[in-house]
Amino acid sequence: HFAKVLLDAKGRDDENIIKTVVLRTMKQAVYTPANEGHFGLAFEDYTHFTSPIRRYPDLLVHRAINRVLNKNKRKPSKKMIETGVHLSVTERRANDASRDVEQWLKCEYMRDKVGDTFNGVISGVAGFGIFIELTDVFVEGMIAMRDMKDDYYIFDDIHHKLKGERTGRTFQLGDTIKIQVASVSLDDRQMVFVPAD
Repeated sequence: HFAKVLLDAKGRDDENIIKTVVLRTMKQAVYTPANEGHFGLAFEDYTHFTSPIRRYPDLLVHRAINRVLNKNKRKPSKKMIETGVHLSVTERRANDASRDVEQWLKCEYMRDKVGDTFNGVISGVAGFGIFIELTDVFVEGMIAMRDMKDDYYIFDDIHHKLKGERTGRTFQLGDTIKIQVASVSLDDRQMVFVPAD
C-alpha cells in the first residue's frame, strides 16, 4: 500500500519524487455520503475533517457524525449527494487557483536567476523532455528534448527514461542533474532549463 511506500521513502534523497509519484497515481477524492474507504491508507472506513468553522464539507461531516451518534438512520438525501459533487468541484477549482498563484510566485522569484545554474532531481520524464525539481529551491522546470543537443534521445515509456542513441546516456526519474535557467515566463507560469553539464 501507498502508506508503506511513503514510510519506506522517509529520509531518502528521492523522498519528494516518490511522494509526488504516489500522489499522481492516486485518484482525486470526491465528497460523497457513501463510505468508500481510503485506498492509499488501506482503510475500509474513512472520513476526514477539520474544525467545522473552517470548511463546509467539515460541517457536513460533523452533522453526519451527530446523526449517527443520535441513532438517526436516515439515508443521505439526493441534496447531500449533489452538495458533495458541488463541493468537490469548488474545492478543485480553488486548488487550481492556488497552484496557479503559487507557480506565478515561483516564476517571479526565479525571473532574475536566468543564466544561473542549480542542482536538481528529475521529477518527471516524457517524450518531449524531462521535468526537474531544483534541490535548493522548491521550483520545477523543464528541459525540452530539443535543448538536449549532445545526443538524440529516445523515450522509454516503460521505464520512464530517456536514453541517448549514440552515447547511451540516460535520464530517469530520481537522477540528479545540473541545470541552467534558460528562461522564465510569468504569463505561461513556466521555467525552461537547459543541461549545464
